[in-house]
Amino acid sequence: MANDVDNRPAVNLKSIITVSLLSIAYLLLSCCITGFKVDQVVLIGIFNTLFYASAITRKFILGFSVFIVYWIIFDWMKGFPNYNVSTVHIADLYNFEKRLFGINFNGHILTPNEYWRINGTTVLDIIAGLFYICWIPVPLSFAAFLFFKNRKEFLSFAITFFVVNLLGFVVYYTYPAAPPWYVHEHGFVFNPLTTGNTGGLAKFDAYFHVSIFKSIYAKGSNVFAAMPSLHSAYPIIVMYYGLKNRLGFINIVLALVMVGIWLTAIYTSHHYILDVLAGIICATIGINLFNFLFTKVPFLKNFLDRYAAFIQ
Repeated sequence: MANDVDNRPAVNLKSIITVSLLSIAYLLLSCCITGFKVDQVVLIGIFNTLFYASAITRKFILGFSVFIVYWIIFDWMKGFPNYNVSTVHIADLYNFEKRLFGINFNGHILTPNEYWRINGTTVLDIIAGLFYICWIPVPLSFAAFLFFKNRKEFLSFAITFFVVNLLGFVVYYTYPAAPPWYVHEHGFVFNPLTTGNTGGLAKFDAYFHVSIFKSIYAKGSNVFAAMPSLHSAYPIIVMYYGLKNRLGFINIVLALVMVGIWLTAIYTSHHYILDVLAGIICATIGINLFNFLFTKVPFLKNFLDRYAAFIQ
């Protein structure tokens, strides 16, 4: 196989056939499950381009396939709404949040989301938007950093990320939950046709005359997937591997982003405090589950070693 400095794609007929068949199968299945979308073609285009471009880009995209599989599962969830599996929790979750974390404001008990909806400021709206926009680029940028620093550590991070998401998806289907903005917009009446909503992040878009968050939430797989907050789980995974790799000052920045995302989730009415706490628990369980399974189970340990060697 060609080394990383070889710009020629070291591929053979078998790999060409495999990649082509997987690409076609993905597009056909996606059309059946969610309907055709340009995003699907873009994903296939990126994968094929990087796979054939050079040895290093091929290794890069094969390593990042863990994230691609996650994205595909997340996208296909649109075809299997969780409200068809379990009852959606709206009023009970809202009332439990108010009971535990209610704030007395002008003689009325409000959830923290309701309090900040009334008492928010433009400065906080901007800060919140800047923090929340980090939930995608920070994990992916951190993964890219680990890829070039330590391939096995990169895979450990990627698979941990995958495991945490799977745990979160299980909860999505066993405990469908409406986000705080849903209660504000629709009350306690369940409406399965409700589309994604930017919540308090709409103020960030409006202030800068952009549609960043509008475009992101338009692609959401399910409105009723607030519990747990995986947005709150992702920065914990990054923080864990940052500490594990002793990144010094960078860890301070990662910690700031982590707390900022937690607070923003509440401030913008995307999650209750309960959702955030569930996300923290989900990340903690996922990290420990990965550490146990991929160090104690021989098959999984060997899989990780072989995968790391394959993309070296």
